[in-house]
Amino acid sequence: MSYQNTDNNSHRDELLERINSRRARFGVVGLGYVGLPLAVGFAETGMRVTGIELDPEKVRMINRGENFIGDVDPDLLARLVAEKRLDATDSFDVLDEIDVIIICVPTPLNKTGDPDISAIVSVRNRIREHLHAPQLIVLESTTYPGSVSELILPYLSETGLKIGEDFFLAFSPERIDPNNPTYQVVNTPKVVGGVTSACTQTAVAAYGQLVKRVVPVSSPATAEMVKLLENTFRSINIGLANEVAIMCRILGLDVWEVIEAAATKPFGFMPFYPGPGLGGHCIPVDPSYLSWKLRALKYRTRFIELATEINSTMPEYVLRLAMTALNDEKKALKGSKVLLLGVAYKRDIDDLRESPALDVLRLLDDMEADIAYHDPHVPKINHGSSVYESVELTPTLLSDQDIVIIITDHTAIDYNEVCRHARLVLDTRNATRNVISPAARIVKL
Repeated sequence: MSYQNTDNNSHRDELLERINSRRARFGVVGLGYVGLPLAVGFAETGMRVTGIELDPEKVRMINRGENFIGDVDPDLLARLVAEKRLDATDSFDVLDEIDVIIICVPTPLNKTGDPDISAIVSVRNRIREHLHAPQLIVLESTTYPGSVSELILPYLSETGLKIGEDFFLAFSPERIDPNNPTYQVVNTPKVVGGVTSACTQTAVAAYGQLVKRVVPVSSPATAEMVKLLENTFRSINIGLANEVAIMCRILGLDVWEVIEAAATKPFGFMPFYPGPGLGGHCIPVDPSYLSWKLRALKYRTRFIELATEINSTMPEYVLRLAMTALNDEKKALKGSKVLLLGVAYKRDIDDLRESPALDVLRLLDDMEADIAYHDPHVPKINHGSSVYESVELTPTLLSDQDIVIIITDHTAIDYNEVCRHARLVLDTRNATRNVISPAARIVKL
């Protein structure tokens, strides 16, 4: 594809015409839980989409029409590949032919708890090699406010191409909620903030081909802050729920009953629930991006730090509850048979990222417990030098355990059967609330 150097307005108009006529070619960098559903969504609208992915096995699977993300319809993916609407590559050379680039690479925390933006920087450098007019670049990866303007804009501008005239740059936070039956990519409003008004206009047009409602904001930094606020809000309120759970245990109250009763108030209250800790890429990570940025500006994010402290210690609290429950049975945790039910970070998905189950598993291992786990969605766990495989959930297995700890409340698990055959159950998710006539002793978070 060749682009002619015309006047500045025609660059924007050319790109908008290609987008609105659905002749634009999209490139999605990173085909994970965010990137692949987005790529499939745009391809379904009629756009031609190429996914750029460094994992060669994922590239091969996509090009064979095989799916590896739970929220993506495998039949739809196979059809889009067969129709040549969707393909994948591990080469950035394809960016020479791409009109719209959407970056969906991981942004974890490093070992010191600081943001690891190396993937964004690496992709930025590769995009710079292939930047041309007109081209739209949108970052979806979660990062700190100011990242687009500080990390991406100056480097792309060094090519001599002009922002808002030759190329267009924006941030649009991902809002993927795995296994959400109500809200998927199409009907979840999309926030977009461009470096210039022309950038915002172009990004709004691109996402408007797929998403029912696009919400423009004044800048990339505003859009970046929107994402961090959303997940910091959840982190802080979950931290409150976790501390209320600890307080209710001290007071001899059932935290689940308290929350459900409070939730009947039709105004001024939104229920959040306690659990064994935070999981997934967003909630445990995003508040730390905000804290890190504000520390550099000499401001202490006290609410975030307190919530992080409470949430991060919940696996230790679960361990203490297990030890106390076993002690009541005159048993030590060391050498006891412990079965973990559910290890994914969230109900009915296969995602292990930041799952609190991994922390509980590590703590149990340190205490020399005899550990097994069952998860219908996660067949295997690589934990340090050890490999655990999901065991079949049978009456014999359950009755043989000293304690069963419910970490993730998958709906495929029959909790009546669990409590009929197990002797002791520690329920961190209130999964046993509807169990009838349990034989097991049930201890709740």
